[in-house]
Amino acid sequence: MYSQSTPSYRLNTMESAINVLVSQFKTFAGKDGSSNTLSKEEFSSLVAFQLPTFVKNASDPVVIEQLMGSLDENNDGELTFLEFWQLIGKLANKQGGF
Repeated sequence: MYSQSTPSYRLNTMESAINVLVSQFKTFAGKDGSSNTLSKEEFSSLVAFQLPTFVKNASDPVVIEQLMGSLDENNDGELTFLEFWQLIGKLANKQGGF
């Protein structure tokens, strides 16, 4: 069962990776407005700083616009963590050669 109370020193590699993803999402999401969603500017910064090798042309505004549009399921102009998680899954799938 899922537990947030597990001390970080006991986390295995995958659990630590999840904590990093959540932490980075929250760090970038908290910059302008809600800490639960990424605005286009926050998403652009996150991709440029954290995923420049995995997202081709990560600093191109057109690429960011298209990528965000493909992830923003409810078309509200912001990404929830679950919407953002789709990108992580796609990148991991590609990186793993699946």
